[in-house]
Amino acid sequence: MVSAVKTLVERGEELSVEERNLLSVAYKKVMGPRRSSWRVFSAIEQAEGQRGNTEKQATAKKFREVLEGELDSISREIIELIDKYLIDSASKPDSKVFYLKMKGDYYRYMAEFSVDPQRKKAAEESNKAYQEASEVAATQLFPASQSGWD
Repeated sequence: MVSAVKTLVERGEELSVEERNLLSVAYKKVMGPRRSSWRVFSAIEQAEGQRGNTEKQATAKKFREVLEGELDSISREIIELIDKYLIDSASKPDSKVFYLKMKGDYYRYMAEFSVDPQRKKAAEESNKAYQEASEVAATQLFPASQSGWD
């Protein structure tokens, strides 16, 4: 589903609300299981290290690192789509807020699995996107439109 939605985005046209939601769901479905698995393998790696079981620790570390690569690649892909196609094509403030919040979310995910200095940069970019989304919401949305901003 991600490849179909990516093709849709790359047309460069503004997405409808339904298409926008499909984009969000598609990327969440590929990120969610990987983020969960990353947390599990990180915990296993730490626990096995404390037990002195270096073989299991190394195996968990290997899986964790593979997941980090996948998470990083997916995050960078959606952030690039947002920056290259979606924010500029958003004619409505609620769309712009949606994309900026989504961008902040994916930078936040990157901060979860990164180490400094990448973690710090991802956290800063996440905060920047959230701040911009908040400013657009505060200045351009009517209060009734902000119900989805949570």
